[in-house]
Amino acid sequence: MGNVDKRNRLDEEIFTYEIMKNRKVFISWKGRMVTTLSGKEAEKFITRIQSAATPKEAQLIMAKATGHFKHGNEK
Repeated sequence: MGNVDKRNRLDEEIFTYEIMKNRKVFISWKGRMVTTLSGKEAEKFITRIQSAATPKEAQLIMAKATGHFKHGNEK
């Protein structure tokens, strides 16, 4: 993981996800839904998240899936 999480934010497990029956994936940050994945993106995400070796790796996968939704000025 190296320099990806310099401030150790992913140790707090701030991201969560939920897989629906129709294979859509909802990803939340601190309890607020930030993104929805469906189709090929959802299947790729599910495959990657299920093969995550550590909780921190799973957090990184979810963070990358959400994109750049935070830019530092949100409260």
